[in-house]
Amino acid sequence: MSLDQSEQGMAAKRPVDAGSRPAAKSQFALLGQRRYGPFFLTQLAGAFNDSFLKQLAILLVTFHAAEYTSLSGGLVANLAAGLFILPFVLFSAFAGKLADRYDKSIVIRGVKMAEVAIMLIASAGFYMKSLPLLLASIFLMGCHSAFFGPAKYSLLPCVLSKDELTGGNGLLEMGTFLSILGGTLVAGVLAAVTTNPLWLSISLTSVALLGLASSFFVPATGEAAPNLKLRFSIVGETLATLKLARNEGKGVWNSLLAISWFWFIGAVVLSQIPALGKDLLHGDTSVVTMLLAVFSIGVAIGSLLCERLSNHQVEIGLVPVGSIGLSVFTADLAFSASGFSSAITASGSTEALTWLQYLDLSGSVRVLIDIAMVGVFGGLFIVPLYAFVQLRSAPERQSQVISANNVLNAVFMVSAAGMSGVLLSAGMDVPGLILVCAVLNALVALYIYRTVPEFLWRFVSWVIVHSIYRVKTTGHENVPEQGAALIAPNHVSYIDALVLSAISPRPIRFVMDANIFKVPVLSWLFRQVNAIPIASAKDDPEVLAKALAAVHQALENDELVCVFPEGELTRDGSLGVFKPGIRKMLDLCPVSVIPVGLQGLWDSPFSRNGTSFVSRMFRSRPGRKVVANVGAPMGADVSIAELQGAVQGLLSK
Repeated sequence: MSLDQSEQGMAAKRPVDAGSRPAAKSQFALLGQRRYGPFFLTQLAGAFNDSFLKQLAILLVTFHAAEYTSLSGGLVANLAAGLFILPFVLFSAFAGKLADRYDKSIVIRGVKMAEVAIMLIASAGFYMKSLPLLLASIFLMGCHSAFFGPAKYSLLPCVLSKDELTGGNGLLEMGTFLSILGGTLVAGVLAAVTTNPLWLSISLTSVALLGLASSFFVPATGEAAPNLKLRFSIVGETLATLKLARNEGKGVWNSLLAISWFWFIGAVVLSQIPALGKDLLHGDTSVVTMLLAVFSIGVAIGSLLCERLSNHQVEIGLVPVGSIGLSVFTADLAFSASGFSSAITASGSTEALTWLQYLDLSGSVRVLIDIAMVGVFGGLFIVPLYAFVQLRSAPERQSQVISANNVLNAVFMVSAAGMSGVLLSAGMDVPGLILVCAVLNALVALYIYRTVPEFLWRFVSWVIVHSIYRVKTTGHENVPEQGAALIAPNHVSYIDALVLSAISPRPIRFVMDANIFKVPVLSWLFRQVNAIPIASAKDDPEVLAKALAAVHQALENDELVCVFPEGELTRDGSLGVFKPGIRKMLDLCPVSVIPVGLQGLWDSPFSRNGTSFVSRMFRSRPGRKVVANVGAPMGADVSIAELQGAVQGLLSK
């Protein structure tokens, strides 16, 4: 289950004021705190203006084309989308270095000042009815977002504790999607009410000024890499930034690819919503707006759920949950929309449906549920990935890693547009295109989980542990965020490793009985997570020698290794005698030892307590409380008796 050595121990260091503060009980409490609230408001204003400006320009050019241009509304919409994405490819690498080199709060304020100037340019475009000025302002807003993104995502681990990262990212994604939706809706309402440039200008600049004002309250973060040299070279710096991100470790790099894949799927689905609402669902603009609103609200709900489901941890076990849900509901969306369209066509109705008329028809709710759940599972998918990247990236490179992600996002979104265009031109309909996305998502997910087994292992751990138990952890801060250590727990059940994986902030390599390691099917999983089979010197001295060598190598690579000192499951619930094997491991590689006491698992279906499995299943109940008491690290010279006494003490708590 180990990642590349370069990634091990790369958990971002927290500043004293964030790391020493206990995590907020609720993510919403962060909104009232200066370290997060002003930044959140700044992000909301920027996201709102991004969509507000683009939608205003597209609507005015579409419905008042003669005053602006002879180009079609569709061409203008594609130009606007392309010009907004282009800066992410051109300037992300430089933006990442800038945010690492200078205080992130200063970078954010500079970007917000530029936003005010951009809104004045857009205002001039509305006054002069100049399409080139409007397109230029959209391009500049793309530049604004390209420079803002690396600073905003790398600011979070500076102002939040590790336990708050998931909640903070969830709030950020929730606010971003709702702001984008709000900007789109307000633009539609405003464009329908007035085309007076004065009101358009006041609306745009007011939001920009609000973002600028709130940015002055964003706390200082300090310079992450004060000696970093800035050099502007589009091709060279972009390639160097991508290489830097790739070298950050397999887990981080694959997380970046997974985030970009989400935007690939999102770009395809969102770009087809207008055609879906108009051509398949036979709706008017209100139906299209409802579909967009339902998707955005779904993402917001999924993003907020991450904190509750992860129990204030960076829980990448949610990522497979999100990917499975994305595939299932994207596929069902293709079938439900196609079925609804066939039913409407068979009825002979040709009139465009309003949103109320649409909701009155059979099958309409299923389509809405599918779109909402695509959003929900999208939130569950993307929020843990952002938090994981922040946690596993070195502080002095975080902004550059995020900027690499922005480049990848842009490339994936352009690829999504290209694939959609090719398939639709070849005669594929919208449901078919959406179904292709569902299948591709399943294949990509399998590749990621095969490449980075930690995602799969955390998923298995999360599902089993959280569906059966309520796990309470004490002393979790004793598990080091970096460096090697041996974890020494008591051995109560067959799923002790899953429980320990669920509470650990880092991957653990488990030393396990060679006979269990050979169990069919399970053996495949154990190999994927790099478990280490071991046997006694009496049973198989060769396996023992290989196990000790593997443990030594893992500790040399600064990994966490778990060994059960009893050597077997307890048969009476009490702590057994510790075997000398752990002492041999410490002699080979002196590292600290972390004692752990697991309570509440003895009567579980997975223990060996003398009763039948069926009997234990009948007596078990969901929500059973399990306690994991993590003790303070002990020195490498600890004796077997002292270690056993420490674990016994934790079991007595």
